[in-house]
Amino acid sequence: MKYTPRALIAEITHRCPLHCVYCSNPLEMQRRADEMPAADWISIFEQAAALGILHLHLTGGEPLARRDLVELVRAGRASGLYSNLITSGVGLDEARLDTLIEAGLDHIQLSFQDVAEGEANEFAGARSHALKLRLAEIIRARRIAFTINIVVHRRNLDRLEEMIAFAEQSGAQRLEIANVQYYGWALRNRDALLPTRDQLRRSVEILEAARERLQGRLRLEFVLPDYYAKYPKPCMNGWGRQLMLIDPAGRAMPCHAAGVIPGMVFPSTREQSLRWIWEESPAFTRFRGEDWMPEPCRSCDRRERDFGGCRCQAFLLTGDATATDPVCILAPAHGVVEEVLQRVESAAADPGWIYRVDTA
Repeated sequence: MKYTPRALIAEITHRCPLHCVYCSNPLEMQRRADEMPAADWISIFEQAAALGILHLHLTGGEPLARRDLVELVRAGRASGLYSNLITSGVGLDEARLDTLIEAGLDHIQLSFQDVAEGEANEFAGARSHALKLRLAEIIRARRIAFTINIVVHRRNLDRLEEMIAFAEQSGAQRLEIANVQYYGWALRNRDALLPTRDQLRRSVEILEAARERLQGRLRLEFVLPDYYAKYPKPCMNGWGRQLMLIDPAGRAMPCHAAGVIPGMVFPSTREQSLRWIWEESPAFTRFRGEDWMPEPCRSCDRRERDFGGCRCQAFLLTGDATATDPVCILAPAHGVVEEVLQRVESAAADPGWIYRVDTA
């Protein structure tokens, strides 16, 4: 079967002014000295367009840390890619935003850690909330697609109604309420971040009511925490099926967390073409299709919908990347997830933050 990539996630830097306690970036991040120059990224964008890729997501770290960001946006437009900037906003002002829009930026996704300033700054590890509020006003005054992203967890999910009200007034066309996904630094802080079952139930009720009320005015997306799902999510729409991620040093992966899987060798765009990487490299073909699947995935009628779940999560929870994702109620290792949920529900007090990412 032939797979056509649709989106390129370009991690142009791992540098970031924030130190978010839920960061899902790898524990070992690429150094500034190892970042690819603009010329390499421009070649990648051209190859991506030739492969049939439509969307370019410029992310990090904080992509605004790159002084050549305008050049990269311009190159994305020249290659015919729809360019989306995923940003904390730190490093952005009116003049720079106007320059990016003029260069061809199509969409901006601005992240918020909360709607309460004190808590937002605490979760971010930096005093950035007031800046984000000013930037939302600046963005809404310009003709550019605008999404607000708010990552939610046990410590802020009870303010979900306030978050929706804020987004409604922000001028954004889309609000993404994203429960923490437990990779990287977020996994280390999982016991402090995972919401309770009652919190999750209430949040779903709030979102359903808001979707009905705001239909046609604000698009609401809600990413559930995997641990409470009955079946696993179709992670990245299947390993190596639709998405390609390039890290700051040029390493190509099917997703941002794939590097945790031992024994996997991820090819470099400095040494191989994107076409070869996508079509032939073992890294991208390893978990495509169904041949790799164990039972019960191999005979499950959901295998073409969830593709066995997340390979990285399977490894992180079981030590085996070929295992059925343990969040699935049919998985032999589902008890691992149940133990985590029981611990969260029975916790007498918030254990607090254990680790805070250092992205300097």
